[in-house]
Amino acid sequence: MDRLEKLCIENGMRMTDQRRVIARVLSSADDHPDVEELHRRAHAVDPHISIATVYRTVRLFEESGIIERHDFRDGRSRYEETPSHHHDHLIDMKSGKVIEFVDEEIEALQNAIARKLGYKLIDHRLELYGVPIEE
Repeated sequence: MDRLEKLCIENGMRMTDQRRVIARVLSSADDHPDVEELHRRAHAVDPHISIATVYRTVRLFEESGIIERHDFRDGRSRYEETPSHHHDHLIDMKSGKVIEFVDEEIEALQNAIARKLGYKLIDHRLELYGVPIEE
């Protein structure tokens, strides 16, 4: 049983065969797929999975807090398993590749800014958009 499937069961979610396939596809993703890509991958495992089923399942997983939705300015929502540790994203505007990173200096600066403005930082998202430096 993969991580997402286990989380679904722990959350009391009824796991149909198609939900299991979608959970496994999401768990094995090393990128941030959109619904169409999830459907393509799930359909390769089970040809009976419809795009509507993928949309419904993704919505259910998101509402349950086991996946996160990201909108990286490309007109499509992309998904990843809710991370166990915080990370930020750098999006390559040419290829669409999403690079995850953690930078302690950025984290400290964000906390310092919140404190300076009279707040305790409880959450944030940082998305950087760039293109490769031509060498």
